[in-house]
Amino acid sequence: MTARLALAFAISAALCAAATVGAAEPGEAEIEQGREVYGDFCLSCHGRDMVNPGAVTFDLRKFPKDDFERFRNAVLNGKPPAMPPWRGKISDDDLKLLWAYVRSGG
Repeated sequence: MTARLALAFAISAALCAAATVGAAEPGEAEIEQGREVYGDFCLSCHGRDMVNPGAVTFDLRKFPKDDFERFRNAVLNGKPPAMPPWRGKISDDDLKLLWAYVRSGG
């Protein structure tokens, strides 16, 4: 019974560690690079520093800071009818930099 408990604890610890990989706060360099990506892809609709110019687009400052998969899905697949899909137009690295910028709040 003790061996099973130890194994269960080890598996639980490994799963928790895996869940936090990539959740570290981005560095200032990543945020600045993300700001550049934002300027290339997002600024015209979502506004400077994520302050959107009207009520048509989503206010990215309010995007959940812990939901990368939702962000990734929205960017790659778009949000019809207003947001186009960026799949094939944005690299995985640029997507991660963009996420760092969005998580920073602008």
